[in-house]
Amino acid sequence: MVILLAGLAWVRPYLIRVALDDHIAVGDESGLLRIFLWVVGLIVIEALLQFWQTYWANWVAQSVTLDLRSTLFRHVSRFRLQYFDQTPVGQLVTRHISDVDGIADVFSNGLLNAIGDILKLVVVIGAMLLIDVKLTVFVLLPIPVLLVATRVFQKAIKKAFVSVRNEVSRINVFVQEHVTGMNIIQAFGREAAEREKFDVHNRAHRAANIRSIWAFSIFFPVVEMLSATSVALLLWLGVEGVAAGEMTLGVVLQFILYVFMLYRPIRQLADRFNVLQMGIVNASRVFHLLDSDERMAEPLTPSDMSDQPPLKGHIVFEDVWFAYKDEDWILKGLSFEVKAGERIAFVGATGAGKSSIINLLSRLYEFQKGRITVDGQDIRAIPLDRLRASIGVVLQDVFLFTGSLEDNITLYDPAISRQRVEEAVRAVGVQGLVDQLPGGLAYDVKERGVMLSTGQRQLIAFVRAYAQQPGILVLDEATSSIDPESEQLIQAATEQLTRGRTSVLVAHRLSTIRDADRILCLDAGEIVEQGSHDTLLAMKGAYHRLFELQFDNGKD
Repeated sequence: MVILLAGLAWVRPYLIRVALDDHIAVGDESGLLRIFLWVVGLIVIEALLQFWQTYWANWVAQSVTLDLRSTLFRHVSRFRLQYFDQTPVGQLVTRHISDVDGIADVFSNGLLNAIGDILKLVVVIGAMLLIDVKLTVFVLLPIPVLLVATRVFQKAIKKAFVSVRNEVSRINVFVQEHVTGMNIIQAFGREAAEREKFDVHNRAHRAANIRSIWAFSIFFPVVEMLSATSVALLLWLGVEGVAAGEMTLGVVLQFILYVFMLYRPIRQLADRFNVLQMGIVNASRVFHLLDSDERMAEPLTPSDMSDQPPLKGHIVFEDVWFAYKDEDWILKGLSFEVKAGERIAFVGATGAGKSSIINLLSRLYEFQKGRITVDGQDIRAIPLDRLRASIGVVLQDVFLFTGSLEDNITLYDPAISRQRVEEAVRAVGVQGLVDQLPGGLAYDVKERGVMLSTGQRQLIAFVRAYAQQPGILVLDEATSSIDPESEQLIQAATEQLTRGRTSVLVAHRLSTIRDADRILCLDAGEIVEQGSHDTLLAMKGAYHRLFELQFDNGKD
């Protein structure tokens, strides 16, 4: 269709020349009517071709957007957590939305249209050369100047567009972070200060756009001036040719129309070039992210999960060393064993490494030295999907997604039936909470679960873990943010949930772990004491000091 549209570019000026020279000049009204009908038919054909070209170009663009965005999200969702710790959320949002849309614009408004404009130029110049070579050469004299101007414009606009995209990314990062932390901003009365910071980013974005507008504001007048120069040369030679009887007025008019058709694609090419340059910038950023290999290493020959028995939860840490950065060790030669069905707890001061153990067990982070096994298998040899499906996690900071309560419990896992969800609700003891919510399990908790209190979100996290029926249960400070009444519910649910399962508890409230089979006390990434609650108290060591601090000061 692009080729057909370009191939028809010469026809209308030719028909107008025929109408002027062969029919209007001699008063042939019937002939003029036929030409008129030909022109109308040609316009209809061009309109239909243009419609189909626009439709299919945009269909291709949206298909590319669908596939690319899905591929990008799947790729990024497998990245290790350390990447997300170091990358602003707003930057990733920009890659998935603005940058992918910019690539789609290349297909809908850039590439095909640019090819069509170039083909149209070739057809128009060819038609002009066939009519009059000398006149065509004079008309094209300003073209070298235009090519130089286009090259200068290309360099300027590319630099400007890179700056624009970078500023858009910075604004996305700033807005996302500050909207998420708006409660802190308002609580500390920092609205005015943060508005000033935003104004800095906003002004930088405006300045980057003005630089691109400056390039366009110079280029377009140059194109118009050169177009006028070509028309002036044409009229000068054309009038002389008509006066000398060497050409007709129809030919002059045909050439004028060709000149406008010649410069219109050139001017439009600037817009196409704008889209292409932006698309190149966007593509470089998106494909750089796609080329990033931040995924956890998987087994070379991963097994089918359906062929594997569920993990029972015999966990062994052997001389494990771990640091989030370089050799700033969080865990130092950590070794311990958890037998299947055993319930152990980790306690210690903030920064002792308790949560890091949980992260390593789920392979959210990679350890640098040592070995971790589950049921005798190195966790690096267990497919991630199988490992994480076997571990139910309840974290201190519960995250709920926009959607129904049931969807937040199942996380859209088709293997978790409605019956199992209802059973989990009853087992955790939150049936009363669910019954109070409008719609029950269909209740929309909104973004981040803002419609529920902190304690209610924590209870839902327990229901989520129970419904998963994992072989290994991890509770990371799971009762630190709830009230005493909710804590009693959690304690009862924990008893049932941990029965017969390997359970790893990280706790700040020591009252929640008294019944653990074994308590490991950490200090600076090392185990300094371990034993039952009574045994550790009798040792009068680190655990005893933590216990005295909490209970003597009435914190529990």
